[in-house]
Amino acid sequence: MAKKFLKEYEVLLIKAKEDLIASKYILDGFNNHGLELRLEIVFFHFQQCGEKLLKSVLDLNGIQFPRTHDLEILLQLLVSNDIDLVADVNNLVELTDYAVESRYAILLDDMEDTGKYIEVLDQ
Repeated sequence: MAKKFLKEYEVLLIKAKEDLIASKYILDGFNNHGLELRLEIVFFHFQQCGEKLLKSVLDLNGIQFPRTHDLEILLQLLVSNDIDLVADVNNLVELTDYAVESRYAILLDDMEDTGKYIEVLDQ
């Protein structure tokens, strides 16, 4: 039986969904079960989900993209190629700092509005 190889956009989409699921579980654990993690780990997974979703759409449309965690660069590529996106997608740009900086430093920004990111990423 021949193996089915996934296209890059399919792999990115699967991984984006996994990041969103992970962020929801961590958020639930943080909010309801006393999970002893910093909330910024949720925002890290939000950023990872957004990055993978945007790269998935770019790949699906045959658009090359740079190796970057910068969501604004990825969004600009989509816009410049006339690809329609969901409402409020520009909110994701705020998550860029959580790609790398939150892994090596503590970010003390306002991290309370998790709902607005779940709403955009879950579409």
